[in-house]
Amino acid sequence: MPEGQVVRKTQTLTTVESLQADFEALGVKEGVVLLLHSSLSAIGWVCGGAVAVIIALQEVLGETGTLVMPTHSTDLSDPSQWKNPPVPEVWWQTIRETMPAYDPDLTPTRSMGKIAETFRKQSGVLRSSHPQSSFCARGPQASSIINNHALAYGFGEHSPLARIYDLDGSVLLLGVDHSSNTSIHLAEYRADFPSKRVVREGAPILQAGSRIWATFEDIDVDDSDFDRLGGDFLRSDTGKVVQRGKVGIAECQLMPQRAVVNFAVDWLEKNRT
Repeated sequence: MPEGQVVRKTQTLTTVESLQADFEALGVKEGVVLLLHSSLSAIGWVCGGAVAVIIALQEVLGETGTLVMPTHSTDLSDPSQWKNPPVPEVWWQTIRETMPAYDPDLTPTRSMGKIAETFRKQSGVLRSSHPQSSFCARGPQASSIINNHALAYGFGEHSPLARIYDLDGSVLLLGVDHSSNTSIHLAEYRADFPSKRVVREGAPILQAGSRIWATFEDIDVDDSDFDRLGGDFLRSDTGKVVQRGKVGIAECQLMPQRAVVNFAVDWLEKNRT
């Protein structure tokens, strides 16, 4: 959204201090593991932009809290699957042979938003090794969340999502809906439904210091019904654990990750055919 349009829809200036107050009122607590999905423009005009949001969250989480964000780079994938936009088939092999390898420090995020892209560059932030489905974390639990992110089945049991589940972490949807709730992908791996299938993926990685094109298996993930799932979750008894409120002018939802993942496993098994 253009910045002028963001300014026009903002009635009250948002600052680090007001963000802290909003996060605390929403229910963000010191010491928790928090997975953030966000839209900066949804908050309204923020004095300090993405940096202010990160500072405010880290102040509320304190030294014992751990902040996590998705830092996916889905463009590091097989060009034969690209649809937005597609590229000519005659380019495919050249892309596979020449695309620069994934570098946690250098590779930018794709469609993750300005807050996540800013956070990945912050001193002390660790980024996982997956070329497409990486996560970043900062705090005392960062290493245990980020380390050992498996290449195959990147949102599954050997992913940061599963480690957040083990740590009883929370999910904050800041100005976004459940279509952005990556934790539901973990439920896709755990659920059993007829349309579930394994696909072959590819990406450029560094192996023993040399660039290679790696191929690996994954689940064919699908977020097209996540909004419907999220709506049913909010209307359910389980969904009563969701804390709703505003940060700036952004509608937000704060929830235990286990609650939404467990609900989603059952929902997917009943609703996906």
